[in-house]
Amino acid sequence: MSENFSLCRQLHEIDSGQWNHLAGDHPLLRHEFLLAMDQAGCAVAKTGWAPHYLLLHRNGKLAGAMPLYLKSHSRGEYVFDTGWARAFMEHGLDYYPKMLGAIPFTPVPGPRLLAANHTDRVLLARQAAALTGQNELSSLHILFPSDEDCAALREAGFMLRESVQFHWHNRGYASLDDFLAEMSQQKRKKLKQDRKKAQQAGVVFRWLQGDAIDDSALAFFYECYRRTYYEHGNAPYLNMEFFTLLRQNMAANMVLVLAEQNGQPIACALNMRSKDRLYGRYWGSTQFISGLHFETCYMQAIEYCIEHGLAAFEGGAQGEHKLSRGMLPVKTFSAHWIRDARYARAIADFLAQETAAIDDYVEALEGHSPFKACEPLG
Repeated sequence: MSENFSLCRQLHEIDSGQWNHLAGDHPLLRHEFLLAMDQAGCAVAKTGWAPHYLLLHRNGKLAGAMPLYLKSHSRGEYVFDTGWARAFMEHGLDYYPKMLGAIPFTPVPGPRLLAANHTDRVLLARQAAALTGQNELSSLHILFPSDEDCAALREAGFMLRESVQFHWHNRGYASLDDFLAEMSQQKRKKLKQDRKKAQQAGVVFRWLQGDAIDDSALAFFYECYRRTYYEHGNAPYLNMEFFTLLRQNMAANMVLVLAEQNGQPIACALNMRSKDRLYGRYWGSTQFISGLHFETCYMQAIEYCIEHGLAAFEGGAQGEHKLSRGMLPVKTFSAHWIRDARYARAIADFLAQETAAIDDYVEALEGHSPFKACEPLG
């Protein structure tokens, strides 16, 4: 049996069909999504995201793959390691460049070791760590891996780090009212009051999918997206070319929630969808209306999932305010391999303490369930 590893710097040189077969139904791992990041100049060496795709070929066929990036900073990762970088610097060591396994700018859990079985996932993890060591990089970090990946990464010697997101789960609701009926009276009343504020302001919503997302809608979305970043004092990570390529190649996976007032667009949120899941990604508005953010980003997404029979909505990183919208805490993970054994031990000690704190945090959140009866972690 012929088996070999290789690194590829250009995703367009990798067969899209074989890559997508490994990525499965996850839209943000698809060849088209990652290639758009590359072609639009968003996740490239110039922006501190130098692509290095790790490939495992067996008998001439792609049996495994990892999207890896050589990082010169920690921006756009949503797993925060600036304290680790500072500790390296204070001891005269270089933390950057480091190796990263992730979907750029995307805190969405899913496969990072793209392979059909556990054995090949372990092989990928060990090879990625070996490459990191051979090139004398400080560390390798795998962000938001799936549960299957976590098992393989742990076996390959990685340390796991916990974090928390808030996801909504469809329990076979026939309508939004069916979902709201399961919430406690206090939460249901508050949510309906917030929804009414947008209605009283004359805001109506449309869901645009696929070819219905025309040039005008996409341009308005991007203006809102840019505005959101600049209002927080940052330049946007993604450019209009990226979203144009996304619509060109993945329109069927795009769901744009468009809010209008007096026939004019005032806010929008772009979601990505798979066969049974909706991923909340980007939002923005041109004016402030009380409750507009929650309605556009969360309630409309939940209503869309119910109407289309999707199993879950993932609303992005952080945000315990999402709990009151019926989104429950879910543990997410990152995995870390540190080349210097001394720092690996120190980080392991830190993670042990942090994990205990995360566990306590999740337990406290569960005690404030918005539902009539306490629900388990999603």
